[in-house]
Amino acid sequence: MKRPARDIAVEELTAEQAAADLKALESEIAAHDRAYYQKDAPVVTDAEYDALRQRNEAIEARFPELVRPDSPSRRVGAAPAAGFEKVSHSRPMLSLGNAFDDEDVREFVARVRRFLGLAEDESVEVVAEPKIDGLSVSLRYEDGRFVGGATRGDGATGENVTANLSTIPSLPKRVEDGMPRVLDVRGEVYMSKADFAALNRNQEAAGAKTFANPRNAAAGSLRQLDPAITAARPLSFFAYAWGEASEAPAKTHSEFLQKLKHWGFQTNPLARPFCEVEALLSYHAEIAEGRHTLDYDVDGMVYKVNRIDWQDRLGQVSRAPRWAIAHKFAAEQAETVVEEITIQVGRTGTLTPVAVLRPVTVGGVVVSRATLHNEDEIARKDVRQGDAVIVQRAGDVIPQVVSVVAEKRPPDSVPYVFRKDCPICGSLARRAEGEAARRCTGGLICPAQAVERLKHFVSRDAFDVEGLGGKHIETFFADGLIKTPGDIFRLSDKADEIKEREGWGEKSSENLASALIERRGVALDRFIYALGIRQVGQATARLLAKQYGSLKAWRRAMQSARDPESEAYADLVNIDGVGPLVAADLVSFCAEAHNTDVLDDLEGLLTVADFSAPAVQETPVAGKTVVFTGTLEKMSRGEAKARAEALGAKVAGSVSRKTDYVIVGADAGSKARKAADLGVTVLDEAAWLKMIDTS
Repeated sequence: MKRPARDIAVEELTAEQAAADLKALESEIAAHDRAYYQKDAPVVTDAEYDALRQRNEAIEARFPELVRPDSPSRRVGAAPAAGFEKVSHSRPMLSLGNAFDDEDVREFVARVRRFLGLAEDESVEVVAEPKIDGLSVSLRYEDGRFVGGATRGDGATGENVTANLSTIPSLPKRVEDGMPRVLDVRGEVYMSKADFAALNRNQEAAGAKTFANPRNAAAGSLRQLDPAITAARPLSFFAYAWGEASEAPAKTHSEFLQKLKHWGFQTNPLARPFCEVEALLSYHAEIAEGRHTLDYDVDGMVYKVNRIDWQDRLGQVSRAPRWAIAHKFAAEQAETVVEEITIQVGRTGTLTPVAVLRPVTVGGVVVSRATLHNEDEIARKDVRQGDAVIVQRAGDVIPQVVSVVAEKRPPDSVPYVFRKDCPICGSLARRAEGEAARRCTGGLICPAQAVERLKHFVSRDAFDVEGLGGKHIETFFADGLIKTPGDIFRLSDKADEIKEREGWGEKSSENLASALIERRGVALDRFIYALGIRQVGQATARLLAKQYGSLKAWRRAMQSARDPESEAYADLVNIDGVGPLVAADLVSFCAEAHNTDVLDDLEGLLTVADFSAPAVQETPVAGKTVVFTGTLEKMSRGEAKARAEALGAKVAGSVSRKTDYVIVGADAGSKARKAADLGVTVLDEAAWLKMIDTS
């Protein structure tokens, strides 16, 4: 049997194995994003999460044709939670790429130098700042007055927490001197260690829930629906960046930090500029060694190119700026015992092993469970029930099992044998060639899968049904009240029955009925995502909605695409980011008779709104597809692509009849010839720059 994709080094992967691993990584990372950003309750260590993203990015770098539209590399955070008004950020709140060791930092600086085409003797000044473990927010100032604030959310849309932010004493409500007319100040809401300890003492004395760590306490306090609760919590704020600005407030990041202090904001006093990489790394080691003496939690250092004009030229990739990177600290470790290994079944049938640990305190937090990912991870580390193991954490998360303490293994220990059947329905659990996951084949007869699919259907990013959580879905399913997605909406007619159930009352049952009625109108992309089709995340669902426009058109196209020789199939696989693998899952889902019945049922119950495309930026290349080939003289290829995308163009890697422009540099090869053969417009670098400069 071939090794699974996750067990193979990236440089040894075949294209098929790479595609399978990218699918699994997208699903895992999306789940971890929801746990961290929406629920303030992460379930893996920072190091483990970072390793997943690092592997995803390494595979995409080697197989750029497999980059998916819903790839974690194109996404920030998770969609904002329910309960607050949603706010669109005027400029995206980006995440940061990660450096895992000193060599990654050296490569970051070298990459900046290459991108900008700098001479070897030209220094790159970088500002180092501690990476605060809190909640990222954006503060809006107009004419020097604080007018609104929001959480990061998914990077594009956050939660309106203006009233709560207004209660933070260290946050200036009005700035009198020199601030641009419009300025978004960005930073981190956090809770000091001393304030956290005092809060937990007060919570315990009042018989209330205590918090696991300062980050969770800060996030939970800021996201209270009652601002009076937030006001009673000791929150602080460090400012460190800007978003939208009516005019550039500074020419360097260091200058901006000085202006922030002048305007009354707290900035981290440990921020330092460095021109030499080795000095930067020495400072990282110094802060890492002394971080436990700080009165706030930090989990690494952030490095930012100091010059703002260079930041502008460097731009961003899909989710992170090219001019900044986070250099994490090593995770904390402890020893404990694996008391049991259990199996959980997900909505697509994936069997996930979980280590039940003897409770242990790691970095001040008691942890008792850790995911083991899959059977290969168990075999690779040879984790057995009863083993003493080293676990690590970096933040309030379920720890990663780092290794087994072999010398402490019990003499009667036996290797763990991964079950070949589903623990819930008993169906065969198969493992597809090239995949790491073993999946239950029971499908719709498996209660675990059915329940998890229904949970996904009502989740925040799907139908977002207020008052219908996972436990409710489980009990309603077990008692026969719901079996299909349509049954969920029929619950609105059963308020009298539901109010008599344990844990419910007249008010809560009426609220549920109202929420279900409200959610009978839904956007097409949310509807497609809610169906839980394998490989179809939010980004892919949006692509499909944009391509087909309406539910009826999408269903007709999926029906026609069952014929691989059809024009409908060709249109489907040609959607940038879909391709044959995703297309196969889409066609298979829509061809299954039970799913057809579910879709018919939902069409009769719901109003699915047609897709409405946002306005395209008005530039000469907005909406155009461009291809770069050859060596450019005025800028690097990376900078040229970034500039084109910033102006609304789509940059492709190959030439087709749908290409609008091919920009050729020195030594242009086959792409230029193909463009000429297809009659595609070919521009040299000077003509291209003249075109985009008019924008």
